[in-house]
This record gives sequence, C-alpha cells and structure tokens, in this order.
Amino acid sequence: MTEMVYGTAPMRVGEPILPKWWRTIDKWSMISVLLLFGIGLLLGLAASPPLAARNGFAPFHYVERQAIFGITALMAMFITSMMSPTLVRRLATLGFAAAFVALAFLPLFGTDFGKGAVRWYSLGFASLQPSEFLKPGFVVAAAWMMAASQEINGPPGIRISLVLAVVIVGFLAMQPDFGQACLVLFGWGVMYFVAGAPMLLMIGMAATVFLGGMVAYNASEHFARRIDGFLSPDVDPTTQLGYATNAIREGGFFGVGVGGGEVKWSLPDAHTDFIIAVAAEEYGLVLVCVIIALYATIVLRSLGRLVRERDPFIRLAGTGLAAMFGVQAMINMGVAVRLLPAKGMTLPFVSYGGSSLIAGGIALGMLLAFTRARPQGEIGDILRGRPR
Repeated sequence: MTEMVYGTAPMRVGEPILPKWWRTIDKWSMISVLLLFGIGLLLGLAASPPLAARNGFAPFHYVERQAIFGITALMAMFITSMMSPTLVRRLATLGFAAAFVALAFLPLFGTDFGKGAVRWYSLGFASLQPSEFLKPGFVVAAAWMMAASQEINGPPGIRISLVLAVVIVGFLAMQPDFGQACLVLFGWGVMYFVAGAPMLLMIGMAATVFLGGMVAYNASEHFARRIDGFLSPDVDPTTQLGYATNAIREGGFFGVGVGGGEVKWSLPDAHTDFIIAVAAEEYGLVLVCVIIALYATIVLRSLGRLVRERDPFIRLAGTGLAAMFGVQAMINMGVAVRLLPAKGMTLPFVSYGGSSLIAGGIALGMLLAFTRARPQGEIGDILRGRPR
C-alpha cells in the first residue's frame, strides 16, 4: 500500500567492474596492442634462435622469455586499465619516485653488459632498466603538476616539472642514453604545448635542445660516433645499420619467406633494436605497413578520445603517454631505415626485453584508463560557455 501511495525508489545497483571496463575501454586500441604482441612473438621465432645458439641456449629460449614477459605486461596493462584516473595518478607518482632513485644510483650499482652504456641493474636471473619505468611515471607526475599549476593559487608545477625533466636528462646523458633523454624531453614538451605554452618559448626550447646536441657531439665520443655514422653518405655493410639496410632492401614487398632471412644471423640486436629489419626481410613491406597501422591506430584513437576530455590532468597525461609511445616506435623504425641516428631503442611490444615490455604494458594500461569513456560533456561545451 505504501508503494502505491508514495511510489517506489529502487536502489541503483553499481555496475560490476568487468562489464563497466569492457563497455568503456577503447577496444580498437586494446586489440592493436594484442596484435603487436602476437607479431613480436612471431618475429621472435625467427630472430632469436641464432642468438640463442651463440649463447649456448635452447633454440627458443628468448621466445619463451618474451612470452613470459609479454604475458606479465598484458596482465599489468589490463589491471592498470581498470583503475580510476586518481588511483593511476597516485601509483604512477610512487612508481616514478622509485624509478628516479634507481636511475640516480645506476652509476654506482648498474652494469653495461659489455655494451658501453650503464643502463641496467643485473638481478642474476634478469636485468632491470629503470629508465623504461621512469618514462610513464614521469609523464603522469608532470601532467599532475601542470594541471595543478592551472588552478587558482596553484603551485608552479610547470617549472617544477621542467627541473625534474632536466635532472632526468642529466642522469640519462651520464649513462649515456641520449635516445631516452630526447624522449623524456619530447614528452614534457608535448604536454607543455597542450597546456598552452607560448610559441616563442617552445621555439626557444627547441633551440636550446639543438645547442645541447652540439655540446654533446663535442663532449661525447659515443654520441659523435653515431651522428657521424648517420651523416656519412656511405654505409659500412658490416655494421648493424648496413645489415639492416640490406635486409630491408632484400625483403621487397612480400619478403623472402618465413625463415629465409639472413639478417638475423649477422645482427646481434636483431631481436631488439632491429626487429623491424627481420620483419621487412622475411615478410616484406606488407607486414611493416601492418605494424605501422597498428601503432597509428593506438595513437590516433587515443588522441581522438582525449580531445573530448574535460579533465586537464587526464588530457595532459594521456597525450604525453600517446605521443611518447608513438614517437618511440617512429624512432626505432626510423633508425632501421637510416632516417635517424642509431638510438638503441626498442620497438614497443614487438622487440624482446623484459623491462621494455612490462613498462610498456603499464604505460598502455595508463593510457587505456585515461581514454575510457566517462559520463561528461564535450570539451567544446566549456569553450562555448555552456554549463556542465
């Protein structure tokens, strides 16, 4: 009777987390990540057996390790993508602090594994590269500071984040790892641009980076050797760039066939930095275009969703993560085709590497969490003066 008189007010039951996650996630980006990981395993089957034979391991030793690292990375991606932006921000800031301390102590406790750059901690059963975990954490922390600086009486977040970026670049230059240093600066610059940086200031920063490159060229033999090799009109066929260039040329449109490639027997980094050369030689331009399309799908769909985002922090952090992810892929492939100097940078989710795979999974999980559909108006409503 009471219900007949006053009506019913049924309690709104919260939607379970998994259906809500599936309904709001960008499925095209997630599928693209899974396809990239599958392609990485496929290329690992071709590229890693020669290295395993040289090091005395079973033929598919590195493929098995890549599968383990990759599954761990995908689990990290799925779990992170289910988190709220606030939780992602808090955990990313803590992770950034831990990675920053690890990066600072690399000169004392790190190792170079005979590669001439102290970038890793040797854990016995594996290695850890702090810079890979530092990048997504720094992007989120810097975005938080920039967003806070836009509030009334907010902290000087832009200046603080810039100081942090410069300190990080200094630590990376000491290793030396100029590729990761450039990536960190690029990520910060993109976020600052989106936050409304004056164009003259951005031009001045670009000039400063150019002058810094000139100083590094004169002060670092490692940096100068790579720049000289890039600018040289002739490519030594016995170098990694020479082998990669020849492999891409031999592959043509459709490749020489599965298992028919020769570059994997000559390149020591065929399974990491030059994995795209293996793809081009054995599967041709067709597979390379597929890989490029998958990266483009992730970046463009993420940016398309972030354009409609109202929250300044989410917009800045998501843009920084998407831009850094896409540019890292461009740098890796650009080096292989000799459009850029050698950087020693992996191809996200395709190259072999525990730190890069797991850190990439965390970064993509953050990006998927930031680009999930949320009940909100369009950013254009704010620009047109409409109420929320």
